[in-house]
Amino acid sequence: MAQVLEQERDAARVQGTVVLDDHNARFQRRMILIVTIIPFLGFIGALISMWGWGVSPVDLAIFLGFYLVSGFGVTVGFHRLFTHRSFEASPRLRAGLAFAGSMAVEGSVISWAANHRRHHAYADKEGDPHSPHLDEGEGMAGIIKGLYHAHVGWLFDSEKTEVERWAPDLLREERVVKIDKKFPLTAAFSFVAPALLGFAITQSFAGMVTAFLWGSLARIFMLHHVTWSINSICHFYGKRDFETTDYSTNNWVLSVISFGESWHNNHHAFPTSAVHGIGRFQFDISALVIKGFVKLGLAHNIKTVSLKQIANKQS
Repeated sequence: MAQVLEQERDAARVQGTVVLDDHNARFQRRMILIVTIIPFLGFIGALISMWGWGVSPVDLAIFLGFYLVSGFGVTVGFHRLFTHRSFEASPRLRAGLAFAGSMAVEGSVISWAANHRRHHAYADKEGDPHSPHLDEGEGMAGIIKGLYHAHVGWLFDSEKTEVERWAPDLLREERVVKIDKKFPLTAAFSFVAPALLGFAITQSFAGMVTAFLWGSLARIFMLHHVTWSINSICHFYGKRDFETTDYSTNNWVLSVISFGESWHNNHHAFPTSAVHGIGRFQFDISALVIKGFVKLGLAHNIKTVSLKQIANKQS
């Protein structure tokens, strides 16, 4: 038994992970349950609130506004800027994107980036935190098990990514570290702000409640499952345009609501590219946002891929 435990510790050290003790593991599982179940219940409540009335223009505007801000915070900020450094941004834009991404309630900026860097280092191999292919088993039941793990099950694992190993550059940024440490407050703000805005606009308790259901809970529920679908669906179903060492796929169905993140095979073929939708008709609004930041003088040095690089990796 002692030998097995020592082997597990050695594997963790090699892969850059740490194992939570029982107390912290229990606390983490409870928090994950809260953050996943409550938005789901709120989403159901939002659907019920539509019965006979539909969704009001105020609720729809709040939902879309917060979805865009927090969604781009993840795709443009957490993913393309902080994780892959696919472009450079001004200090204020970096701070703004770190805050906006934290509003998606998918974890703090440094832990998110560390997890995703480990994912790329071990994509669909032992050490990948959320591959659907490592322990899926046989038959349909095995496929469902693997997809569940990649989608949400991995969040409950007691083995966590070691940020010192995977994101030392971000730990050296004082402003980013401050935003990272304030993640619980930012998450709370993300839940409360839509409700307060709904109350301010409608001057009614009912308006506050429906804004909370749509702008807070339903919006976070949708953001979570869109992001998690990149981990699960986009490593299982879709088209592979490029030869990679993993099972990443491009999935056009998710391209609009994921802001271009579902061109995932493209991304794994060229992980440092700021543009994921590199093929014809591959809509990538996150890339357009980054180019907009360049025109405003807030970003520069965008990394893209050449036609020669594309030809060399096409399957």
